Amino acid sequence: MTEAPAPTVRALVEGATRVLADAGVGSPRHDAVALAAYALGLPRLDLVMAPPAPEGFTEEYAGLVDRRRRREPLQHIVGSTVFRYLSLRVEPGVFVPRPETETVAQVAVDEAARLTAEGRSPLVVDLCCGAGGIALSVDTEVPGARVVAVDASPEAVALTRHNHGASGSGTMRVELGDVRDPALLAELDGTVDVVVSNPPYIPPDAVPVDPEVRDHDPDLALYGGGADGLDVPRAVLAAAARLLVPGGLLVMEHAEVQDAASRADAEATGAFEAVATLPDLTGRPRMLVARRRGPAPVPREPGEPPPGAQAGVGDSQP
Repeated sequence: MTEAPAPTVRALVEGATRVLADAGVGSPRHDAVALAAYALGLPRLDLVMAPPAPEGFTEEYAGLVDRRRRREPLQHIVGSTVFRYLSLRVEPGVFVPRPETETVAQVAVDEAARLTAEGRSPLVVDLCCGAGGIALSVDTEVPGARVVAVDASPEAVALTRHNHGASGSGTMRVELGDVRDPALLAELDGTVDVVVSNPPYIPPDAVPVDPEVRDHDPDLALYGGGADGLDVPRAVLAAAARLLVPGGLLVMEHAEVQDAASRADAEATGAFEAVATLPDLTGRPRMLVARRRGPAPVPREPGEPPPGAQAGVGDSQP
């Protein structure tokens, strides 16, 4: 009796797609293909040119699909995610970077690039850096920018340092620190050109629906504190008010229903002007932008540090 031929990779991916769709996964085919590529040790998989299934692939792939069926994040299973031009390691216990935050990073990149084009060496601070996606985007895309990344989570700081090392980028400083600490980065007060942040901002009664977020992202990176979830974002505003040079730019992500409250909080500080909301790629209001009130900063010669800056701001930390 002739044995039935072993299932092809394509057939297994089609079956996995149906399994994941039945489990409520939002992107079943994408995830099924990504898991197959991971099991095959490939950076990507073209099903039209899919290789034969090697020995043991069917069993390994079934295990990966089952983990995803139970709504373990795809990024945790494969151990990485793509953010802009970067491949970042992700780990349980650290917030997984989201595509919408790439737009926030773009605003910071554009501002740093503008200042660099003027012959300056802009200082950019990423508060609540998580896995380091925003900070590393500025660091890798804007040569000459000096970047400092800060997070209150030791796991996030360690992961950002790993991702920085893996990126092969310039001298980025990574610090453990709580944005609510009024002494955080005090040595940089009044010297920072861009403050960018994707802080926790979810209110306590708005528990995320998706199991990938609710059950796997750390509470420290999700819930912003206070009844409206904006306690930590208000701390970002306070930190930006003292860190930024006059005319310096603040960029801060928030939920689409928090645009008016975020603008009101920024205006209430008295420290900002040109307060506005910008949309993400889907047109939803997702980030606050504002300028530090005061006279425009005096142009500096190329390589000249801002007034009051200390040596070693851009040095990478161990």
